[in-house]
Amino acid sequence: MDSIEISIFKNMFQSISDEMGEILRLSALSPNIRERMDFSCALFTVSGESFAFGSHIPVHLGAMPMSVQEVLDNHKPGDGDTIMLNDPFKGGTHLPDITMVSPVYVNNKPEFYVANRAHHSDVGGMQAGSMPLASEIFQEGMIIPPVRITKKNSINREVLDMLLANVRTPEERKGDILAQIASNQRGIQRIKEFVEKYGLKKIKQYSSELINYTEKLFLNFLKSIPEGEYSGEDILDDDGFGRKNIKIRLKLTVKKNELIFDFSKSDPQTRGGLNANKAISFSAVLYVLNTLLRENIPINSGVMRPVKLILKKGSILNPERSAAMAGGNVETSQRITDVIFKTLSSALKNIIPAASQGTMNNISFGIKGSAYYETIGGGAGASPFGNGISAVHSHMTNSLNTPVEIIERDYPVLINQYSIRKDSGGSGKFIGGNGIVREYKFLKDMSVSLLTERRKHPPWGLFGGRDGKTGENILIRKGKKIKLDAKLNLEIRKGDILRIMTPGGGGYGEKK
Repeated sequence: MDSIEISIFKNMFQSISDEMGEILRLSALSPNIRERMDFSCALFTVSGESFAFGSHIPVHLGAMPMSVQEVLDNHKPGDGDTIMLNDPFKGGTHLPDITMVSPVYVNNKPEFYVANRAHHSDVGGMQAGSMPLASEIFQEGMIIPPVRITKKNSINREVLDMLLANVRTPEERKGDILAQIASNQRGIQRIKEFVEKYGLKKIKQYSSELINYTEKLFLNFLKSIPEGEYSGEDILDDDGFGRKNIKIRLKLTVKKNELIFDFSKSDPQTRGGLNANKAISFSAVLYVLNTLLRENIPINSGVMRPVKLILKKGSILNPERSAAMAGGNVETSQRITDVIFKTLSSALKNIIPAASQGTMNNISFGIKGSAYYETIGGGAGASPFGNGISAVHSHMTNSLNTPVEIIERDYPVLINQYSIRKDSGGSGKFIGGNGIVREYKFLKDMSVSLLTERRKHPPWGLFGGRDGKTGENILIRKGKKIKLDAKLNLEIRKGDILRIMTPGGGGYGEKK
């Protein structure tokens, strides 16, 4: 294959995924998709392997292939069909993430698939925002098995109406759903244009060859990791129902042409919603491996071909059906990432950074007719290359913040403070990044849910660097400060202030 053409087609395919993302962003109604860009888009071969990811959310992109595979194996959409799903036990991750999968038909035959995933700020359930502290998945929102939301390019009104009847914000949900459909339509259009220009044979050839090329470069990188077994573990604070210090354990076996990630010794599934499915573990592994690659290689399914995952049924990383899962996608994914980095730190001492904040600091709130959700950044871990960055979203999230002006315009909330949390990064030769202080003043009574981590166990420093500071959640009611649990559902009163102080990153190396 021509190396110049490989580069051209890589960028061409990437541009389609990125354009799909822009269509979704510009068409969506919710601030979570429009402002925070909490969505992802990708292209897939007819066999379900990804050959182009957009520059979007790692926890979405790595998990999306399992949604596509579910559709290919069991639903076989026709020309003009779009399959919608969010069921974590059928290719989804957690309920707010709704995925759309559409085939690209050429000459009356499916030749490619396009897909996007977007986090909806409400999909029903017991709390506004659909990210509650819950003990079973049925409390978290509406479960959508793979269903046709479009048939022959026409909206399936019965399916759409059923979804909209189960959410607090039907007009916003409708707008975001239609934006997702439009995003896939743009992807289909662009692929067909390139097929018309270059021919089907060449497009299929380069989509497959890109995956092979990535696999080849990854296997070359694998040689830089000494063969052997490595182990590590890290801890989730609690599940919100009294269970504490939940461990994720990894035994990593490095072979010449294979990486085996064995998480089977991780703790059993929890009552609270920290449970994560295979798709989430898969996405965390893919993300970490991508960060370690020194070459600017195409990111696609080729990275994962030499990788084997071992998960124990009934564990926090492979729960039984009905387990609550809202926090698995956002919090447990971060801890899986931390465990992998920690495990690799002895093998790749000159590459691995200290722990970043290790949480997405999820907050959702709402009153009748409205629902809001966002994640809050924190400190990135320091590394052999320098200090950690302050006040950023790190690792499994790549979203933006919601601008203060948007929140205050659309919701009965004032942002009293939005600042860098000084001296929250761990000290060392290189200093961890600082966290954030974000303070909400509520102008009406409403319900709030918090799903946060690293409130007890700090982001760890590495090779003599000190740990970053743990986060804090504080309610200020009539001037009195009340320290809140990391995970809770809370009834807020008018005039209450909620202060979220996010963790700092760990430091790296001994301070001289």
